[in-house]
Order: sequence, then structure tokens, then C-alpha cells
Amino acid sequence: MHFPLLSRSLHPDPRIRRELVELLYTSLPQVMAIGVTSVTGAATLTLLGGDPGYAVISVLIVITASARVFSLMRYKARAAQFTDADVVRWERLYGAGATAFSLALGALSFRALQLGDAPGAWIAFGLSMSYCVGMVSRAAIRPWIILTAAAALLTPTIIAGLMRPELAYNIGAGMLVLFWLTLREASKHLSAAFTERLEAKHRLARQATHDFLTGLPNRAGFLQALASSRGSFTVIAIDLDGFKPINDRHGHHAGDDLLRQVAERLTACAGADGIAARFGGDEFMLLKPIADAEPGRNEALALARRAVFDLSMPFRLSDLPVCIGASAGITVSSGALSHGSTAQFLERVDRALYAAKRAGGGCAWADDTDDERPCCNGTGSALPSPAAA
Repeated sequence: MHFPLLSRSLHPDPRIRRELVELLYTSLPQVMAIGVTSVTGAATLTLLGGDPGYAVISVLIVITASARVFSLMRYKARAAQFTDADVVRWERLYGAGATAFSLALGALSFRALQLGDAPGAWIAFGLSMSYCVGMVSRAAIRPWIILTAAAALLTPTIIAGLMRPELAYNIGAGMLVLFWLTLREASKHLSAAFTERLEAKHRLARQATHDFLTGLPNRAGFLQALASSRGSFTVIAIDLDGFKPINDRHGHHAGDDLLRQVAERLTACAGADGIAARFGGDEFMLLKPIADAEPGRNEALALARRAVFDLSMPFRLSDLPVCIGASAGITVSSGALSHGSTAQFLERVDRALYAAKRAGGGCAWADDTDDERPCCNGTGSALPSPAAA
């Protein structure tokens, strides 16, 4: 099923989309309350009026209300495993459930007006307004749901009002159209304000864990990723060789541009399952899952070689080619790090990096816990290309 309104209102950030949908599914108490109230009202009209139409509508209200409660409970139980695509599907499901319930409740008003049952119309319309107000309070963050569900709720009443011969009912039907337009503007305003707050919250959170210049994770963001790493992985510390002379000669603006280009190349090296981070100044880190044992060490070495090689290729600063080098220190872990071992692990990769720098730069050294071993000729000469490694 395709929802054009949903497609146009999806937030580009999947984290914010998830938060918005999670807020929808925190409305279980309100949904249960309006469900019980509506079932009670419909059942009362059925018993008092003895109309088979009321009976059919009462059954529809029971079914749709029960389905909505079931979906809310199911979402809560399974939300932790949902992918971004699952989140979008569950938003559609919420919208479909709200619309189906709205249509059933609107049918109750339609039947009451059709029968000329003034007390029944009063009860049904009161239920509709109660549901409408509650829906705005909990679902305004997703305007397409408000627009679709409110249209399904009010349309039967509007049609029934226009079918009545009395002018007052006709005028009332027209006022309900204006009421829907008011809901539309209110939900758009509330949604925009709430989304802006979420975006601001995420921007602040990102500033705490990301480098403002390169957009890469900073030291805090890298340490968070390192703490959550499982299985075998490698950490490669990279220090730029020859960055300071370029920064001094061409100025800080050019130096910043160079760092951004370095970040782009390292991000490409890390790949989709790896992380490139700026640790500070001209020092960067790579974190990437690898295979176990010796094959994994070979992967780490190949990654370090590629990073050093890629950073040895010319950069363009204001259309001028400039060249720098890089040194890399490699450390491999066969499992998750404990809180106390993280500092020791990072000291090992620092020792390997310093060994590469002492060797003359343009080199990668691996730390084997007990000793350090070079992954190049150790003379500071440039590494061969990854294809030849």
C-alpha cells in the first residue's frame, strides 16, 4: 500500500524518524481509553435503538479498536529489532489503524443523522470530537496521520449533514470542513516545532561526538565505537607526515581543506563497516572488523598500507597539487575490550605509530603486544600500492 502523504513527510534522518514513530506508539493508554469509550457508546446506542446498523458499526468499532491496541503492544515488544524500513512500515500501520477506527466512528455519526436520532447523533459526535482532540495531542508529530484519519472521521458526518433537509445541518457540515482545515494547520505547526526540537537535540549530541571540521567522529565518538566493538577488529592510528609545513606555508584555511580531504580518503578506506575518526590535530584513527587469527592480521596490514598509500597521493589546494605522507600504527584485538584494558590497547597502537614515525615516516608498524614489527622496509620509504601488496 502506498501513502503519498507519508512519502512526502518522511524525515531524512532515520534516527529522528524512529523517535517520531516511537512517540506514536507510546499512546497505548489513550488508545485504550478512547476504544473503551467508543465501544461503550456504540453498544449503548445499539441497545437503546435496536437498530441493526448500530450493531454492525459497533462490531466494526470493536474490531478496529482491538487491532490498534494489539499493534501498539506488538510494536513495544519488537521495536528493538526493527530496521529503518520496519519503522516506516509500522508508521504506515499506525496510520492505517487510526484511519480505520476513524471511519468506523464516523459511520456511527452518519447512522445517527440518517435515522434522525438526535440523542444518538449527540453521543456519536461527542465521541468523534473526543477522539479527534486526543488524536491531535498524540499524533500531531505526523501530520499525514491527522489529515487522513480526520478526513475519514469527519467525511461521513459531513455527508450525512448535507443530506439532511434542515439548513442548520448543512451549515454544520460546512463548518466541519473548516474544522478539518484548522486541524491541518495546527498539526503542521506542532509537527514542525517538535521536529525542530528533535533536530536540535541530535545536533547537540553530534557536536559532542563529532569533529566540526571534518565531520568524522572525534575522540569521544571513537571511544564510544571502540567500547561497543565485538569480535576481532583492528585499530590503526595514522599521523600525517609533512602537514605542518603545508599549513604554515599556505595558511590555516588550506590546512583545514587538506584535513577535510584526508577525512574523505580515510572514510573510503574504512568502508561501510569501518569507522574513520579524527583524534586531534593531524592524527586520525581507523576502526574496522576483521577475520580471526592470521587472516585478520593480514587484513589489518592491507588496510594500513592502503591508508598510507592513499594519503601519499597528491591533494589539490586551490588548484595546486601538494603531497604529504602518513605513518600508521596497527593493533589487533580478538574480542571486546574491558573498561580497564581500553587505555592499554590505545597505548599499544600509539607505540606502534611512534615506531613508524621513528623509522622515517611513510611506514606502517604492527604491535604484537610483546614487540613491535615493521609492516614495511622500516626505512621510511613509501609503501607499494595496495594492488601490489
